[in-house]
Amino acid sequence: MRANPVLSAVLERYKKGEIPLDLAAQEIEGLRMERVGDFACLDLGRAVRCGMPEVVLAEGKEPAHLAEIAIRHAEAAGRCVVTRVTPAQASAVQDRCVGKGITAEYRDMARVLVLSTGAAPEPTGGIVAIITAGTSDIGVAEEAKIIAEEMGCVVRTAYDVGAAGIHRLFPALKPLLEADVFVVCAGREGTLPAVVAGLVDKPVLGVPVSTGYGYMGKGRAALASMLQSCSVIAVVNIDAGFTAGAFAARIANGGRKE
Repeated sequence: MRANPVLSAVLERYKKGEIPLDLAAQEIEGLRMERVGDFACLDLGRAVRCGMPEVVLAEGKEPAHLAEIAIRHAEAAGRCVVTRVTPAQASAVQDRCVGKGITAEYRDMARVLVLSTGAAPEPTGGIVAIITAGTSDIGVAEEAKIIAEEMGCVVRTAYDVGAAGIHRLFPALKPLLEADVFVVCAGREGTLPAVVAGLVDKPVLGVPVSTGYGYMGKGRAALASMLQSCSVIAVVNIDAGFTAGAFAARIANGGRKE
């Protein structure tokens, strides 16, 4: 197993005398948790252990609880990403951020809220390409994009280049060929990830999107098609933009390690 670069950097700083032992121990702890009231327990060591931040899922959370969780996480970690956020939830969090030195940017197409105290993701050099078959798939793609960017990657996109007009794909691929990994989002019959995998020499992640109707609609036909692909692809769950973005970033960042 490769050494975790975050832990290695902390130990190197301690070795050079740049930080005291107690601070080094705190940073490499990797198991640091923080309670929020009697309803949540934040995992503040995930980035150290896993190389990716903890991301808060907004679905099913009361706006007041979500606001308290997100703000506490941002104060502790410098940033907080919240997915599947409704406009009402976003407003509740933004209102609570006023006067706390925290910005809260709501990206409505992706349904993602990004809180920051001024810290920015550290660039890794990893490059992720994200492609959609149609415009209806862009929301899921944007969720993946934000997550990959939060994990330090450069993200390049090509939207609405699906199999119904396959000639659109070839010029769209040219600016993306330097990417370390491709995320391809498609609904209906989910053809595009298999096509892309037959054209590029990098890993391809298929993301079935819950567009389409009738028999096996709501992404089920796309999921089945991707799982049956004769091209070599990996597949995430329906509408799983977060999972696709995070996994793609781990591939891209791992490929850039020396």
